[in-house]
Amino acid sequence: MKSQDIIVLLKLLSLQDQELTKGTDQLRSESLGGDPYSVRNLEALLGISKSEIAQSIKRSIASGIARKDSRSNEPRPHRRNLFEFITHGLRFVFPAQVGPIQRGVPTAFAAPMLQELLVSGGTYNYVWPYSAGREMGQAVDPLFKSVPEAALKDERLYEYLALVDAIRLGNQREVGLATDHLKSKIMSK
Repeated sequence: MKSQDIIVLLKLLSLQDQELTKGTDQLRSESLGGDPYSVRNLEALLGISKSEIAQSIKRSIASGIARKDSRSNEPRPHRRNLFEFITHGLRFVFPAQVGPIQRGVPTAFAAPMLQELLVSGGTYNYVWPYSAGREMGQAVDPLFKSVPEAALKDERLYEYLALVDAIRLGNQREVGLATDHLKSKIMSK
């Protein structure tokens, strides 16, 4: 498994969530070539090459974190398995590396959609280094280099990635809050 596999899986979750709220037809009309789950569309949205996305999906299916939909043959994350991996294994397989203060895109509990969940006292916010970012904070290496741009294109994906970073970076209380919030997002569908 590679770190970009998690990003691809979280994007697939985001697309499924959008499909439920917008409808399949609208989601298809907003996608390249009309197929939101195509490797070409995922490449444009994530900044990950088509061949790496295809390999990522193969690895995820082989590991049981994803499956092929029996009707559409589209890749679908296995929500429970993905949740279990993120909450119990991700911080050990892909530990967060915290660096110096930089400009970037807020992540973990500094992300706009998560700021209300946790009030932090006196610590710096975490950011993914990004030259066009507007916030200053402690740099955190994202799971993949294109994460800041991909997150800014999709608020649902951004929330998933910020929660993943909260789990990778947090102390016991923060991890518990992030896990509960992630569970409500992933397992409620």
